[in-house]
Amino acid sequence: MNDSASESAPGDGSAPATPRWVKLSGTVALAVVAVFLVLHLTGSTGPGMHGGH
Repeated sequence: MNDSASESAPGDGSAPATPRWVKLSGTVALAVVAVFLVLHLTGSTGPGMHGGH
């Protein structure tokens, strides 16, 4: 039996720890959204960038 304090006991009602890949994916997604918003708000991206009219 494992008596580690970092693991939750079965049936204690606490959620399991979030896997590392979920945290990494969320961080990358937030970074992409943040970059898009900054570029959009500064006018560095969007329909006006393509066409040259």
